[in-house]
Amino acid sequence: MSLFSQLEFRYAVYLAADLPPDIGTEVAFAGRSNAGKSTAINALAHRKKLAFVSKTPGRTQCLVFFDMGHHRHLVDLPGYGYAAVPGREQDRWTELISTYITQRKALKLLVLVADARQGITPHDRYLLDWLAPTAKPVHVLLTKADKLTRREAEQALQDASGAIADYPGDISIQLFSGLRKTGVLQAQAQIAKWMKQ
Repeated sequence: MSLFSQLEFRYAVYLAADLPPDIGTEVAFAGRSNAGKSTAINALAHRKKLAFVSKTPGRTQCLVFFDMGHHRHLVDLPGYGYAAVPGREQDRWTELISTYITQRKALKLLVLVADARQGITPHDRYLLDWLAPTAKPVHVLLTKADKLTRREAEQALQDASGAIADYPGDISIQLFSGLRKTGVLQAQAQIAKWMKQ
């Protein structure tokens, strides 16, 4: 049975003080609002409505923990970079995300979800800069690859690879499409590798 077939919603955390015990193994999904985090999680789990997908940026306002069994979780982080969210709410998200990714011992891999059409944005770089002192591994999903021609997708992958080359930790990258299920097996393998470490 696949690790991903067991995914079930477990917690929604709005404040860093309310995080569950720091044990086990966690893989977190981060990225700009509407980059496709929830779609990616649904594609990995072969489910349509496990993670809530919205066309409205900024809908995920908390850390959403999905249980994989045996103290393993996928964690959907609030999207960043959406200007229409009130400043106070952005500040709360920033504190929550920064506390989680810089201090969480159970976090074994960060999956950075970036729209292939936009590449690695300044907000994505900011997140990687936050994470750099921890040297935690990162796997980049260049989502919505189905919106590009093959040549455009190859160029997007090359450009994004160059943009992340100076990250000090273990970093990998791939093209992904939740709609067409492109790259799902590759992403599952990367996540499973860190889940088992």
